[in-house]
Amino acid sequence: MTQTISHSKEPIRLFHSDFLEFFTHIHPAVVAVVWGPVALIFLGLAVAGRPGDVSPLYIPAAFVIGALIWTLAEYTLHRFLFHFRPRNAWQERLSFLMHGVHHAQPMEKSRLVMPPPVSIPLAVVFYFIFRLLVGGLLGVQLWVAPLFSGFVAGYLAYDLIHYSLHHVRLPAGYPQFLRRHHMQHHSQLPMSRYGVSSPLWDYVFGTEPGMKPQTNTDQQR
Repeated sequence: MTQTISHSKEPIRLFHSDFLEFFTHIHPAVVAVVWGPVALIFLGLAVAGRPGDVSPLYIPAAFVIGALIWTLAEYTLHRFLFHFRPRNAWQERLSFLMHGVHHAQPMEKSRLVMPPPVSIPLAVVFYFIFRLLVGGLLGVQLWVAPLFSGFVAGYLAYDLIHYSLHHVRLPAGYPQFLRRHHMQHHSQLPMSRYGVSSPLWDYVFGTEPGMKPQTNTDQQR
């Protein structure tokens, strides 16, 4: 993805339609209002659905695993979907709509979290993946609700962290480390450092600078 920064104070317009354009501007509070209750509802379903003869410890364990699964989904989506290499004009357009606009205007406050018209269908897809793999293939239906709760909570944390990395004065230590990690993705290393809420999978898959040198091809993408 070519890094072309727009210095205009006006947000880049993505659609001619005012109706469609409205949904490209999302306040971070919307994410908390939509997804906080979803995470709590599924956690409540997990607690309410626990059989009396089953230890409750599987609920926090599944919640943590679900949040960890989100970090992998975050990394995968960011690396392979948001930064895919366009091969024609319509793919260029799609790439810019999905993520290029954020790199063009990284400090635009209303485009730092995922719009619900995008996040809701994705959440439905992931929920049915959990049901199919965990409830169906593995046969542990009890784990589906707490896993999905943790997954949604991980997504919520990701969006709020992303906003904070751009617009909140963060304390020293790990928060400042995350900010440097992400800002270098924006400014110097667009084909590295894909993790936003955590750099874990950058270390695992070698996209943390110093572990696996970028190729010339990667640097030009």
